[in-house]
Amino acid sequence: MTRTFADLHLRINPKDLHTAQRLITKAARFGYSYISIPFNSSPQQAEVDTLRAMCTNAGLDFVLRADFKPQSQEDLMRFLRKFRRQFEIICIACDSKEIARQAAKDRRVDLLSFPSLDYRKRFFDRAEAQLASCSLAALEVDIKPLLVMEGPARVRLLSSLHREVAVALEFHVPVVVSSGVGEESLLRMPRDLASLAYLFGLGEEQALETVSSNPVGIVLRNREKLSSRFVAPGIRVVKEGKSS
Repeated sequence: MTRTFADLHLRINPKDLHTAQRLITKAARFGYSYISIPFNSSPQQAEVDTLRAMCTNAGLDFVLRADFKPQSQEDLMRFLRKFRRQFEIICIACDSKEIARQAAKDRRVDLLSFPSLDYRKRFFDRAEAQLASCSLAALEVDIKPLLVMEGPARVRLLSSLHREVAVALEFHVPVVVSSGVGEESLLRMPRDLASLAYLFGLGEEQALETVSSNPVGIVLRNREKLSSRFVAPGIRVVKEGKSS
C-alpha cells in the first residue's frame, strides 16, 4: 500500500529560513509529502510565500498552520474568530482544564496539544475525548520529548501518552503524531515516527495512520472548507452561472 506522509509540526521560527531550508530538504529526502512550520500570529505573506516556494522546489506541499496557547476561553474565541480562515491547520495548546474543554468542543480547532511534561497538567481525559469525537478535533502527540528525555521522566511521559491515546481510540478521536523538532539531527523518517507510536499502545496500522491518513485527511478537509467553492460538507459549487 502506497502511503502519503505528513509531519505537521516542524518547530522552527518562520523567520529562520536557513534552518527551515535544511529541514525542508531533509524532510523531502525522508519521504514526506506534507510539512508544516507553525506561526503564532497573523503570518507575513512574504514569509509564507518563501516557505511555500522552498517546499515546492523540494517537492513538498506546505501546510499553513497556527499554534496558539490561550489564557482564557475568551482569548481562545477571539483567536478563532480572527484567524480560522487564514490558516489550514489550527492547533491549540491546552494548559488548563478550561481551555481543554472549550477547544475540544469547538469545530474550528483541528489539533489538541498537551505540551506539559507534568502528568498533573495533561488534561486529555474521557470528557475531552467525548467532546473531540463530536467536533472532529484530533489529538496531536509530539515525538521530540521522547527523543531527548531519559530515565523516570521519560517513563512517566510514556505512561501519560499510553493513557491518553487509549482514551482517544476509545472515543474514535484521530491521533496525529508529529516530530515537534527544530533540529535537523532529530528529524526522523515517517515510519520511524510511527514505530515510536508503538510505545504508547498503537498497532502497526494505527501507528502508520498517525503519520499518513490522519494528518493528511485534516489538511484536505480544511482545504475544501477554505475553498471559494465550498458550500457544506459534500456540497461544492461546480460551475457558477453567469448573470444575464
